[in-house]
Amino acid sequence: MTTINKPFIVLGADSLISGNGGIAGVARLMARVLSEEAAQGHLNLFCETYKDPLPVKDLSINVRTAASSRLKFIFNLARRREASHFFYDSCNMSQAHPAIPGLNRPFLVFIHGVEVWEDAKTRRIKSARNASTILANSVFTARRAEACHGGFLRAKVCWLATNTDEPGKFSERRSSPPSVLIVARLCLEDMYKGHAELINAWPRVIEKVPDAVLNIVGTGSGDEQLKKLAAQKSCSEKINFLGFVNEESLDELYARSSVFAMPSRGEGFGLVYIEAMRHGLPVIASIHDAAQEINIDGETGYNVNLDKPDELPERLIALLKNRDLAQALGQRGQTHWQSNFCFSAFQKRFLPLLTEFLNQDSCS
Repeated sequence: MTTINKPFIVLGADSLISGNGGIAGVARLMARVLSEEAAQGHLNLFCETYKDPLPVKDLSINVRTAASSRLKFIFNLARRREASHFFYDSCNMSQAHPAIPGLNRPFLVFIHGVEVWEDAKTRRIKSARNASTILANSVFTARRAEACHGGFLRAKVCWLATNTDEPGKFSERRSSPPSVLIVARLCLEDMYKGHAELINAWPRVIEKVPDAVLNIVGTGSGDEQLKKLAAQKSCSEKINFLGFVNEESLDELYARSSVFAMPSRGEGFGLVYIEAMRHGLPVIASIHDAAQEINIDGETGYNVNLDKPDELPERLIALLKNRDLAQALGQRGQTHWQSNFCFSAFQKRFLPLLTEFLNQDSCS
């Protein structure tokens, strides 16, 4: 990486703790690339986080936390007068940048989806537009933001990735009962993820695949509402709400599952899709969001039209009944992940964008 001078970067992130959501995952991806560049002497790096209650110990960077205090987060950023460039993991965090008097430095912001679409807050849109560089997690995210608000044509697309190049293991899959896995928040504001659609489809699935199980991983404010919906189904005992699952246990679930399904209407990218691909699982997503850009219909899984209610159960049944088909799609998905969505693939995409951004002159 070539830059005019050795830059001093401040990464402003909501959280850098593993398992704290998709945006934290993106922040960790950027932090890892930046920390490797810092270790090679290409730049200086410091990180300010908003909500992390404790220092982040599993990343080799200097981190200071604001412990969920917005004023402290802004104050901490203001103390970084030596910084030449600022990175923000989202436009929620980049709102702090103009609040700091005299902090006239180039800044980069990553946009992810719903926060820059139809119901976006005006100040977040303004913050993203004011960035020196806008990175979007998908073409879909950038185009929808442009259609909704304008000002996003200059966004540069940088697909996301898993935080590893190590493929998942799935040796237990053939001997396990047929099962479908969804991993997503169960929040009332995120009810577009496809939980209800899967629960409603499950009686039809059970008619054709009586021993099939739907495993739902995640927690949130919509938990009780979804449990009530499941309880109304004749096959409710075949729908499991597993709540929060730690990383080790989640890996085991991926290894035993037959299909990963999250037929969402609102994904700007969908990190769980590529995690499923890493584990060799066929993916069922939808045609309504960025999933079509990530999950290749008929090759790594299927993208269903949720406005045609038969499509989802039919695709689920087809994969659960035909394990050879599921395995073939899963294997192609893993190859797709290795080519495009492992960490080293992200690093190759991100470094040229980093170089371009850092070669922008900082202002005093």
